[in-house]
Amino acid sequence: MTTFPPVRDQLDLLLKGVDTCVQADELEKKLARAAKTGTPLRVKVGFDPTAPDLHLGHTVVFRKMRHFQELGHEVVFLIGDFTGRIGDPTGKKATRPQLTMEEVLANAETYKAQVFKILDPVKTVVDFNGRWLDALGADGMIRLAAKYTVAQLLERDDFSKRFKAGKPIAVHELLYPLCQGYDSVALKADVEMGGTDQLFNLLVGRELMRSYGLEPQVVLTVPLLVGLDGVEKMSKSLGNHIGVAEPPDEIFGKAMSLSDAMMWAYWTLLTDLRPAEIEALKASVASGERHPKRVKMDLARRFVADFHGEEAAAAAEAEFERRFSKSTGPVQAESVPLPSPPPDSVASLLVALGLAPSKNVARQKVKEGAVETSDDGVAWTRADNPAAPFPLVPGAARFVRVGKRFVRVTAP
Repeated sequence: MTTFPPVRDQLDLLLKGVDTCVQADELEKKLARAAKTGTPLRVKVGFDPTAPDLHLGHTVVFRKMRHFQELGHEVVFLIGDFTGRIGDPTGKKATRPQLTMEEVLANAETYKAQVFKILDPVKTVVDFNGRWLDALGADGMIRLAAKYTVAQLLERDDFSKRFKAGKPIAVHELLYPLCQGYDSVALKADVEMGGTDQLFNLLVGRELMRSYGLEPQVVLTVPLLVGLDGVEKMSKSLGNHIGVAEPPDEIFGKAMSLSDAMMWAYWTLLTDLRPAEIEALKASVASGERHPKRVKMDLARRFVADFHGEEAAAAAEAEFERRFSKSTGPVQAESVPLPSPPPDSVASLLVALGLAPSKNVARQKVKEGAVETSDDGVAWTRADNPAAPFPLVPGAARFVRVGKRFVRVTAP
């Protein structure tokens, strides 16, 4: 029989950083019942391993899964070997390519290796939804499809937009939310979690559980993590990500490129600190008791420790200090020629040098104080106007720094 902490203490941790909880009162009742009976809640989170590499944005929900584990509840890490072959249409403007079973399973192995850097492998139940969805067969799939209407499925935002725009929606895509919802029926889930973009699919699970005579699951959604550019959600394709498998120095340096304001969202979504502890940390910075750079370094060190261990985290911090805080000479930077024609502003220069994917992102980086220039690579000046020119006389060179990335720009 499992013993659980007080319900209010559990809710304090479980709802930290959560965007939506459907329904909070039901969650409280489920937690109270678990405490009374000693039976853990079953918490389901599904993953379609459509790509092998994970970044910190993916780990937001992993962290919340671990919170449930630490409180004594059962977490099911559900690998969508069946649904991965359909491809989740969430947020897609076109039908996404279907993966083969071999691709899904290969990606799944990589997922497991990375996710267990956050989750406790001993306490985690790993399951595959092909176990029951393959067994449904044609007859079972038809019976499942009869539980929901096309009108209900078209309430989903991405389906609705594609339908109105006359863009194709394949029939198998309409089956995806039903299959994900049926996972909750098969597992008799008490709670299902996912990103905010998964809310529709998670609610389908609630409705299907009712139709099968089961107590509906509570739905928790976590925010989509904003990337290092401070504008778009974290994405490998946008280059604004911190990869779980990246080297320690890379993780530490990228974390240090966060703006002071942005780091608080990372503290909330990517650490185990309670809300009161984060507020106390904010207050210490606001009062001048602690410097924001020191607090950010503590955050960066936590990230490295999560994925590479404490020893690697200490080494990454020491290397960062050596390179950026105690440097006695110019930094080592790649030399690149000034683009021709010369960019008319700092923002344009950043795009031309590949230090920002767009002018909007470049402007945002300048506003956040993430852009600095130097004539000698030793003394640095923060850029404060993205529209300012970047003067460079023939034969001269200037350094540009964006976060941890350095470039030495030379003029012919």
